[in-house]
Amino acid sequence: MTKTIIDLIRHGEPIGGRKYRGHNVDDPLTEKGWCQMWDAVGEYHTWDQIITSPLKRCQEFAQALGERHGINVAIEPQFKEVGFGSWEGLSHDEIKIGRAEEYQAFLKDPVNNRPQGAEVLDDFIGRVGSAYDDTIKRYQNKHCFIVAHAGVIRAVIARTLHVAPANLYRIKIRHGGIARIGHTEMGGVVKMLNGKLSN
Repeated sequence: MTKTIIDLIRHGEPIGGRKYRGHNVDDPLTEKGWCQMWDAVGEYHTWDQIITSPLKRCQEFAQALGERHGINVAIEPQFKEVGFGSWEGLSHDEIKIGRAEEYQAFLKDPVNNRPQGAEVLDDFIGRVGSAYDDTIKRYQNKHCFIVAHAGVIRAVIARTLHVAPANLYRIKIRHGGIARIGHTEMGGVVKMLNGKLSN
């Protein structure tokens, strides 16, 4: 039986505080953000391949990790974060307070009440899913590490567990949190969520 293992990590805390970054705001990590990620992986390094979102908050750590352990790093543009349209660059408080009605509508129905100009949720899940499926095929029987975003990891987990897109934001992904999914011919199994490999 073939077995492919995919570990996914959410980037650490970025510069600029809590805000909607999406894929058009490219803030690098804070010192705390770097620490969150190094703490999560510890000395673990048994991956065959590292794959990263092209955004700085992911790619810079992925490159540093690859260099430290001599692991090849590939950039996958389809693993960039979901586009938040007019919300991008705005803080959570600016949305919750300044656009309270819009925010409440989004929480109730994130599929049909997207921010203006935001990426369609089904399209986002589709692009992430396509790149993820390609990764599983390309690295069959391998152990891969994907450095990405909360939205990307939610999309992968939701797809694995057949969770409806409307419930995507009910999956909590913390900064530096690691998920592990094992794949066989029978499909994928979520083995870890928001964990650390250093334990």
